[in-house]
Amino acid sequence: MISKLAGTLTTQKIDTDALRKAFFEPQGKPAAVKFGTSGHRGSLGVGFCAMHARAIAQAVADIHLQDKIEGPILVGGDTRLVSRDTAVICAEVLAGNGLHVIFPDIPLPTPVFSFEIISGRAAASLNGTASHNPPQDMGLKYNPSHGGPAGSELTSRIEKLANAYMEQPEKIKLLPFTEAQKHGFIQQADLITPYVKALGTFVDFRKIASSPLRFAIHPLGGSSLAFYRAIKKHYNLQNVQIVSEQQDPTFYFIPIDHDGKIRMDPSSPYPMKPLIEFVKNGEYDFAGASDPDADRFGCATKEGGLIPPNHALCVLADYLVRHHKIKAPMIGRTLGTTSLLDRIAAAHGLTIDEVNVGFKYFVDGIVHHKYVLAGEESAGMSVSGWTPEKDGILAVCLLMEVMATDGDIAKQYEQLTKQFGIPYYTRVDVPTDETTKARVKALTAEDFASLREVAGEKVIRVRDTDGIKVYLEDSWFLARPSGTENILKFYAETFKSPEHLQTLIEQAQKVLM
Repeated sequence: MISKLAGTLTTQKIDTDALRKAFFEPQGKPAAVKFGTSGHRGSLGVGFCAMHARAIAQAVADIHLQDKIEGPILVGGDTRLVSRDTAVICAEVLAGNGLHVIFPDIPLPTPVFSFEIISGRAAASLNGTASHNPPQDMGLKYNPSHGGPAGSELTSRIEKLANAYMEQPEKIKLLPFTEAQKHGFIQQADLITPYVKALGTFVDFRKIASSPLRFAIHPLGGSSLAFYRAIKKHYNLQNVQIVSEQQDPTFYFIPIDHDGKIRMDPSSPYPMKPLIEFVKNGEYDFAGASDPDADRFGCATKEGGLIPPNHALCVLADYLVRHHKIKAPMIGRTLGTTSLLDRIAAAHGLTIDEVNVGFKYFVDGIVHHKYVLAGEESAGMSVSGWTPEKDGILAVCLLMEVMATDGDIAKQYEQLTKQFGIPYYTRVDVPTDETTKARVKALTAEDFASLREVAGEKVIRVRDTDGIKVYLEDSWFLARPSGTENILKFYAETFKSPEHLQTLIEQAQKVLM
């Protein structure tokens, strides 16, 4: 159900005083620390509070001391209400354990944390963010020495230690921030210049600067603002305009999403409404955006309006190969991402690496230069030789280069579908209960050994590494239980027709539920 208010501005101001109080003084027992695909997240209060930050930071300190991990830890966050408070708490705990901290004086994008680690200036990072979630949410994620999201084994270790400290908070060591600074445990550094200069080795900014096209950039109130400013200045991009420099932790200036919530999602047509209007009225040829921590991207063009992430990933992958931008043997994609990438890869003599949902599964491939592009349908991407984290800034800049070089992204996608076929794709969130979620989660490929046909197509194989994915002749469907809500996420794609897609979704739900 889409809210009648979707695409409008909020009429109710978020009570920031109440949220800050909930962070420092939650009403009730705080939830256990639980890492998902991108850290521990929850609503401010019992879902995420100061105690979570202290416990997670102490767990990270223990691991660094036990494993003798040397080097400073980069600590910061995005533009959310308590991101800086969370970062200060983490810095105080790390310093209290004798560990050195790099503490930026500006909001910091997720890919920059990763960039600093792979550049050797930081040993790891703690990042206060809840990505594009509503303003009432908060989170904390840890990136280890490889620069990407921490793997399951490491996050399980953090969870165990942190939850023990949640029960015995008196064991957490703290050194007040000013004292930590005084004793040299907390230091600042220029984190903009190195990233911006390095970006120029992956993006041809000269093509963008010399293009007659007009480009708009919207940071969606997030941490990328200072970096887009620096990119524009450093590469003299006169035809690139930052169309919003607003930053407010209530994000009141972001149009309401489909469910009536403020959600800074650059792939949703509702938060992206102003940018879609920019290109629709001809003011700009391209409008790009990244979410508050800049790990996801979105874009709209004059010819195509809002470009779905799957479409953008296909155009990017084809462009990177054709123009020899990245030399690698594979294209990486998650289970729920379009299989049009498979056909593009095959045409270029590349293979596909299909991984479970979560960017952590791309880390090894990015580090070892296996991917021309690694992407996920939820608007995350990176490339080999760059950060093993999603980078929305890189994506937006590369998409501007694509536009400047080969024309409108929508037209390029149309050419790809003429060559490889049109994929009809959808994701449906089906309300359910914990019992059904547990049953679906327990399903294995063997449970479908007798399944021969779905929606008139032969079953080719079944994969059970992350939910259940059934591969058909020209289609596929995937069911994954949500880890945080009582919903089943159904993904489906077919190269047959929109009508076949609807039949596929209906029959898939019968098969799996």
